[in-house]
Amino acid sequence: MKKSFFLILFAAIAGLTACEDKVDLNIAKGTSFPVLDAWITNEPGLQKIKFTMSVPYTDNNPAPIIDDAQITLYDLTTGATYPFLFKDKMYSYDATAKPIGVIGHAYKLRILYKGETFEALDSIKRVPRIDSISYEFKTKEESISNKEGYYARFYARDLKDTVDYYWIRSYRNDTIKRLEDNFSIDGSYDAGVSDGDPFILPIEEGITNYSKPFLTGEKVIVKLMSVTYPAHDFLTQVDAQVNAGGLFAKVLENVKSNIKNTTPKGQIRILGWFGTSAVSRAERSFSK
Repeated sequence: MKKSFFLILFAAIAGLTACEDKVDLNIAKGTSFPVLDAWITNEPGLQKIKFTMSVPYTDNNPAPIIDDAQITLYDLTTGATYPFLFKDKMYSYDATAKPIGVIGHAYKLRILYKGETFEALDSIKRVPRIDSISYEFKTKEESISNKEGYYARFYARDLKDTVDYYWIRSYRNDTIKRLEDNFSIDGSYDAGVSDGDPFILPIEEGITNYSKPFLTGEKVIVKLMSVTYPAHDFLTQVDAQVNAGGLFAKVLENVKSNIKNTTPKGQIRILGWFGTSAVSRAERSFSK
């Protein structure tokens, strides 16, 4: 996915003027790539993998779904094999009876697609538990965003002795659509700052959308997930691109994938990421 400098410059200039004329930009569609979204956790329930084709940046249509691949997860620690079957527009494995993700285990994902083979590796790291979630009701005058509502904060302590990478994701009422994403190293933003200490305040309070705080009767759901260093690097790059904006925004580009084509002289390139996480989850409802 690419956006030209001229498009960024045009958007910036247009935002500084009162012109409302419609302008059609003739932008090349570019190459469409297969894109994999595969994140396996130690949670029970349906484990899901999405496999789609990329669409041009200016195309508002849904990404076409790929339904003719063969996807298999391998536990390299135990030798167990988990086939992911296509159903309901995605590939899935029902881990309700027994979770397939185990802390300390290494995993390989293999994709057979269009006669070529692709593989990706990751491992599940440890994760601390979320101790609790608190909240505070703030008026417009009290809040820094001038929005009245409940502002939540989670409490957790980093695990000691090694560098740990975390992905914190929050939701409103259910886990269908994420609310906020935050990333941490040892409970802070950089390695070497702390070890074994509570998560710093900006990360703990980062589970609330300040432009739309929680209301009475709503619920916040927080997932604290362990990730490996490569996964943390990928996620933070994607987050930076998704939230890029303004006159001096970086040109968008495809973030490097960990999915390798192992077919001799293979021609297909798959974008996206295969990752694994241990998950610590907590939730709390808001009431007066």
